[in-house]
Parts: sequence; structure tokens; C-alpha cells
Amino acid sequence: MKKKIIFLILLLFITSACNKHEVNKVNKKEDSTTAIKETKKNKNNYVSYNGNLSLNGNNIVNQYNENITLKGVSSHGIQWFGYLITDENIKELKSWNSNVFRIAMYTKEGGYIDNKNIYDDVIKYIDLVISNDMYVIVDWHILSDSNPNNYKNDAIEFFDKISSKYKNTPNIIYEICNEPNGGTNWNEIKSYATDVISVIRKNSNNIVIVGTPTWSHDVDSVINNKIDDKNTMYALHFYTGSHKEDYRNKAKNALDNNIPIFISEFGVSDETGNGGVYLDEANKWMKFINDNNLSYVNWSLADKDESSALLKPNNKIITDDALSESGRYIKDKLKENTNN
Repeated sequence: MKKKIIFLILLLFITSACNKHEVNKVNKKEDSTTAIKETKKNKNNYVSYNGNLSLNGNNIVNQYNENITLKGVSSHGIQWFGYLITDENIKELKSWNSNVFRIAMYTKEGGYIDNKNIYDDVIKYIDLVISNDMYVIVDWHILSDSNPNNYKNDAIEFFDKISSKYKNTPNIIYEICNEPNGGTNWNEIKSYATDVISVIRKNSNNIVIVGTPTWSHDVDSVINNKIDDKNTMYALHFYTGSHKEDYRNKAKNALDNNIPIFISEFGVSDETGNGGVYLDEANKWMKFINDNNLSYVNWSLADKDESSALLKPNNKIITDDALSESGRYIKDKLKENTNN
């Protein structure tokens, strides 16, 4: 009889403990679901809601696997126009619905290879953009150096430092070679990118953007020869006075072959940064961008005397009166388009 009583007591104890465990599991699940629901009530177009980004096919998705497009502005070379990257100006761009800002760190022309101290400026600008809850593209802006392999070891060192410093930061996007040119082919770029990405991946799984041949026009050269990395995108650059329907066809061909494209630089001038502005062709490009859910960054936050500059010469603060014709167009387009 005593054995039966002891057995029943143990059985009741075990049953009670199991029930308590199940209740706790349900409560934790309900708490988690409630937390997600509360977060989604505060849905916005910025990092605080979207968190770490990744790729789903050709689309960028947020931490909830929802599609998101990134839209914003690029600096000009920070060695020349870094003085425009201020909290006031970043907040103004954010008020236009920008959720990304690109830091164009030239490698040559007085950039990183010529002056390693520019790294400190990059960090300052990254932290400023992060403080505004926006995504930030860190752009290794090759141009006159043509082939990214020329300074591959420097790039590896740079991106190892950046990805180590910001390894737990969802804001960062790595653009590892701006505009390969001078006859540099895709296999050369791919070899460089594979080595640089392997260093970044030791620290971060954030999105990487890789430039494509001929000043990042030939996105179709990647077809059937992608980099073996699930969060890598491929850069398309265009200027509406110079690059028209044939370039959109190249881009469409790439998209149809599952090449995820990021328009990390475009302007409504010609390819020199001058001429125009070419708004009819710009509208065709914007339709293409919206139809294909592409992310884009406009060139550039500068007060340089050229058509692609956002600001008129000798203006340091973004105001309506300071905007160039290009700047007014970009503001209107950004304010038209939002994920919310």
C-alpha cells in the first residue's frame, strides 16, 4: 500500500512538472509572438525594424523575410566633399524617405591608398549614418586603378578591419569594388571578390555588393558565373544621358538569370557627371527600377559645379533653395517611393 501511495505521489509530481513545463513553453511562445507583433506595430523603413538584411532570390529581405528596397544618396569622394556628410544633411535625406547612404571612399585620387588616415573619416561617417537608423554602404571606390586586384591586399586589410569593428551591426553593406574598368574582365573581378568576401565572412554575413566589368555596366557577364556566396549582389551603374534601353536590356537579362542587382550609383546627367539633365530617360529608368523592385543610390551629395551634384555650387546645407535640378528630381522620386 505504501508503495502505491509513493508511486501516486511521484506520478502527480511528474505530471505537475510536465504541465508546468508545457505552460512555460506556451507562455514563452506567446511572449515571443507578442513581442514580434509589438515590433511590427512600429514598422518603419529603417534598421530598427528591418534589422539584418539578406537575399531571397533577387530580392533583399529583412529579418522577418519581408521584401525591402534600399533607396538613397551617395557621397562624392570623401577626400573632397566629406564636409557635406553632417548630421543635419543626413537627417534631411532621411526625411526624403532615404534609408541608405553610401560613403564613397576613393582608393586613389587622394583616397585610401594615398592616405590611410582617411579610414578615420570613414568610421566617423559610418557612425553618423548608424546614429540615424539608416543602412550605410562602405564603398571601396576604385576608378583610376581600374583592376581591383591592383590593391587587393589593401582591400583585404581594410574590409577585415571594418567587418571586425562592425561585426554585430546590421547597418553595414560592403561594396568591395566600385567600377572595374580598363578591360578588367569578370573572372579577374570574381577572383578578387572571392578573396575579399572570405575575409568579411569571418566576421559578418551582411550583404556584399561587387562591381561588374566596364564601369559596372556589364551585369550580364555574371550569368552562369556567380560568386559562391548567398548574400552577394552585383552592381549596375548608369547615367541617363549615356545609358539607355540597351543597358536596361542587359540588366533585365541578368535579372531573368537570377543575378541580384543593386544600383549602387546612378545619375541623371551623362556619364561624365555633366550634360542634361535627362529626365525623360530618368523616368524610364525609374519605372524599370520600380517594376523590378531594385534598390538604388543616386550620385551624389556634392556642391560641385556639375549636373549630377545634388546641390548648387557653394551650398553646404541641403535645403530646397540649395538643390540643383538633379537634386530636386531625386528628392521628388525618393519621397514618392517608400516601403511603408
